Amino acid sequence: MKGHVTLVALLVLASAAASAQPAPIRLTVADAITRGLEHSHRLAEVRAREEGARAAVDSAAAATKPIVGATASYSRTNHVTEFSFPQPNGTRLVVYPDVPDNFISRIAFQWPIYTAGRTDALERAAAAEATAIASDIDIARADLRFEITRAYWAAVTARETLRVLEESTARVESQLRDARQRFDVGLIPPNEVTTLAAQRARERAQLIEAGNLRDAALIDLRRLIGADADAVIDLVDPIAQPAPAVPAAAPTAVESALKARPELRALSARLMGAELRQQAAAASNKPTINLTGGVDYANPNPRIFPRKAEWQESWDVGVNVNWNVFDFGRSKAQIAEAAAAAKATRARIAELESVVSADVRQRLLDRESAHAIVAASDEAVNSAVEARRVIADRFGAGVATSTDVIVAQVAQLETELARTRALANLRLAEARLERTIGGPR
Repeated sequence: MKGHVTLVALLVLASAAASAQPAPIRLTVADAITRGLEHSHRLAEVRAREEGARAAVDSAAAATKPIVGATASYSRTNHVTEFSFPQPNGTRLVVYPDVPDNFISRIAFQWPIYTAGRTDALERAAAAEATAIASDIDIARADLRFEITRAYWAAVTARETLRVLEESTARVESQLRDARQRFDVGLIPPNEVTTLAAQRARERAQLIEAGNLRDAALIDLRRLIGADADAVIDLVDPIAQPAPAVPAAAPTAVESALKARPELRALSARLMGAELRQQAAAASNKPTINLTGGVDYANPNPRIFPRKAEWQESWDVGVNVNWNVFDFGRSKAQIAEAAAAAKATRARIAELESVVSADVRQRLLDRESAHAIVAASDEAVNSAVEARRVIADRFGAGVATSTDVIVAQVAQLETELARTRALANLRLAEARLERTIGGPR
């Protein structure tokens, strides 16, 4: 009875432990990309910089609007002798009384009504930088898509490599058991058994290495998609791609890439910003006109005569013209700096266009060659499987040695691993082409 209770308790504990384990995360490539984009700290950083750039646009736009401010002050002065005039009625008119307590309050405004285009140029330059940072988000998103895709297929490749090695190791184990039985009855010499044992040891070492590579690839994938370190990931998409992609014409692909690449859009926006900053710098030595005004409420009010120790209000409206006639070359240097930035950006655009043109053609060649290698590796695997089957039959009939079996086994293993690498290279070639062109193709 006590044994039954112990067994039931163990079953309950095992069931609780199994239910406590997190459910595996089933991932396709699209799912991994979606999760990665949602949890990316890199994208969050660029989005924060975009918010700052939009705030800079609002700040530049506000420079064209009036500024209203309020001030208040109190000051204590020394006593002075009152200054007054006698009047015909015998009284005295005090025109400058002794008022040591001075209170002043003012509401004023300043409105730049003409800046020679400088304010407008700076506002449009800030908007161009905000547009460039928005393209930086697209760049970061495209880079992250490619990185997640690469990590996904690296994990799938490692898993498939592990599967191939496990199947090969199982075949070697079976052959080794059979060889030992044959040795026990005196049908084969001992060296054939040791040869198979050595092959099993080599494949076990490869199996351990493949397992480490798979775990490392999954660690990288978990990091990119924001999953827990101990999350179980089920990779759904198969590495095999049955239908070859339709080859794209290089000129059309290059044209599409030049239009779609976010790097070129960002550089074009920054070029516009540099040209606008150059215009703003050129306008800094031109006159500006500001409309000013304000209302004072003070005790005593220095604008009103005669001076009285009472609260009085006054107002003023004016126009200020400011013109930096000579600034010791400051504006000229600013113009040269902005012009150099624009020149450098044009050179970067030209360089990137040439790189994109060559890169697209290279990626198209990579994809075509990857498809051809996959087709060739399929034929090699089929031939190696058939050759191993024939050698196994001959070995069973006693007309082939274990060395022949090992050679056929190694040939099949190598062709299957080569096919796995070819499929992985094809997936990566597709991902690189997609990143180079600037979108799914």
